[in-house]
Amino acid sequence: MRTQADKAARFRELHQRPGTFIIPNPWDAGTAKLLAAMGFEALATTSLGLANTLGQSAVSLDAIIDNCRVIAEATDLPVNADLENCGADDPRTAAQAIARAAEAGVVGGSIEDSTGNREHPIYDFTLAVERVHAAVEAARALPFPFTLTARAENFLWGRKDLDDTIKRLQAFEAAGADVLYSPGLYDVDTIRTVVSSVKKPFNLVMGFADPTLTLAQLSAAGVKRISVGGAMQRHALAAFLRSAREMKDNGAFSFVRDMAPVKDVREAFAAAKAE
Repeated sequence: MRTQADKAARFRELHQRPGTFIIPNPWDAGTAKLLAAMGFEALATTSLGLANTLGQSAVSLDAIIDNCRVIAEATDLPVNADLENCGADDPRTAAQAIARAAEAGVVGGSIEDSTGNREHPIYDFTLAVERVHAAVEAARALPFPFTLTARAENFLWGRKDLDDTIKRLQAFEAAGADVLYSPGLYDVDTIRTVVSSVKKPFNLVMGFADPTLTLAQLSAAGVKRISVGGAMQRHALAAFLRSAREMKDNGAFSFVRDMAPVKDVREAFAAAKAE
């Protein structure tokens, strides 16, 4: 088994090598193991996927950390944590989430400028930068190279202010963030504009981007890391709901034709365990 330091070094290497890599988002141990068995090189947690699994509209930082531990222990892959706003407004308090995530076994994690308050969804610029700076200090205090991602959430909350988004990403970069991220960017031209405005690796989440975009196109636009957030979990939920509606409305069960064969699933779990 790789040590946490080994995983951290491997995760850094993925961001430094040429080209673009995909980091899918499992929501529990089983989906983590399946993705590992398929050959993905790193994984990321999803707070939305976790919330859906728990039947909640939002999740606490404690629940997020518990999920980090479950996924980090499920495979030998580096894991990046979706820590939302790190559970606090105050920069120093929020930064404590970085150490908690590291203790849970992940080797990277994010801090975002979304407040969790729909009335005031985005932190003021100065406070947002202070929060990233505190998170960077917490990450650098760890005994391994924790990869810190800073997220500018404007577009996700309907604030399609590209200039402010770029200003925030540049400030987060100057504060020491290792990876930059702005969920909600849709078209490739906007993505290219944002990526070209910063020097650090950029993560694009495909759950909110043009679904016709490909790995090759995003790589050409300069994206380093592609995640999918809660998209895979929501896709699985869509299949679940279709099968439930078929039973409830029609008394039919044709969905069983599309089940994953038990043999294939067991072989995937066995392959993940053997790694």
